[in-house]
Amino acid sequence: MFAYDFLQQYWWFIVSLLGGLLVFLLFVQGGNIFIFSAGRREEERALIVNSTGRKWELTFTTLVTFGGAFFASFPLFYSTSFNAYWLWVLILISFVFQAVSYEFQTKAGNLLGRNTFRVFLTINGIMGPFLLGVVVATFFTGSDFVVNKNAMGDSLAPMISTWGNSWHGLEALTNIWNVGFGLAVVFLSMVLGALYLINNVEEENIVLKLRLRLWMAAFCFLLLFLSFLAHLLVTKGFAVAEDGTVYMEKYKYLNNFLEMPVVLAAFLAGVVLVLYGIVRTLASKKFRKGIWYTGAGTVLAVTALLLVAGYNGTAFYPSTADLQSSLTIANSCSSQFTLKVMTIVSFIIPFVLAYIFYAWRSMDKKSLTLDELDGTSDKY
Repeated sequence: MFAYDFLQQYWWFIVSLLGGLLVFLLFVQGGNIFIFSAGRREEERALIVNSTGRKWELTFTTLVTFGGAFFASFPLFYSTSFNAYWLWVLILISFVFQAVSYEFQTKAGNLLGRNTFRVFLTINGIMGPFLLGVVVATFFTGSDFVVNKNAMGDSLAPMISTWGNSWHGLEALTNIWNVGFGLAVVFLSMVLGALYLINNVEEENIVLKLRLRLWMAAFCFLLLFLSFLAHLLVTKGFAVAEDGTVYMEKYKYLNNFLEMPVVLAAFLAGVVLVLYGIVRTLASKKFRKGIWYTGAGTVLAVTALLLVAGYNGTAFYPSTADLQSSLTIANSCSSQFTLKVMTIVSFIIPFVLAYIFYAWRSMDKKSLTLDELDGTSDKY
């Protein structure tokens, strides 16, 4: 019914698309960064928290879905990347901060006070996107691991992959390009968060402050992202020969863009939409729909970037310790039967997305106001 090669390519596309959706939904984290800077009064802070609070479960659910789909379709990535457990532990702690903060800040008996939990939301707003960005950057810069291919299929083997140092993932924070891309994702989440709140909150004082902060966030994002992109296009990449041998190829990621014109077109369209949403919002005080243009552009651009990391004979999780241990779509995927069953199940995804769209529209028929917040008991 489905060729094995097709299933491998299909699931890398699904994972990439989920990654793009996840980055878009980081507007929740980005919005929470503005709790104290855009909300000077208690009422304004409550408005921001309740605005992002309506959507935080979408981000969390997409993160779990992205991780589940990735690990189910490419299990060797799961077993290998979790050797870098400190990065994943920090990401987990960050999102636990978020969940606990939303649910407990207004509970009776809260001895820490609302603002303490709001600080936790701000920490998640910075820490979550940064660490996720660092992890994604390692798809291009590489990680320090070795895969023992002889242990595959041996039930008595203690482990298939091992990490090359005792830092277990923290060494990724010593790479300037990883850090730069992580910061770029933080500022992108701030851009998305500002645009979302401008669209969702009906409070002029907050909107005015957000427009001022949008300038700074957009400038920093573009500076960091374009620097990373320029480096990516001129650096050597991790290419895979027809026999599966991994080697370094000059201008590999630039070649991937040029050899996959559809992916290049999607990436450029995404960049244009991101810029349009930002510029239009800054140019017109009456324009408040920038989140939809920049959000759609983010999904397109991030999806295209992840496709470049794995398609066209590219190792998506390269090893700097042993080049031949690098993970590719072909050598790290699940069995054909598993991918076939997952593909059939994946056909319900459009219906799930339709439900999310319907629920979103129902919640956001009108902008959130202070009067509406005062008139409901269902709030954070």
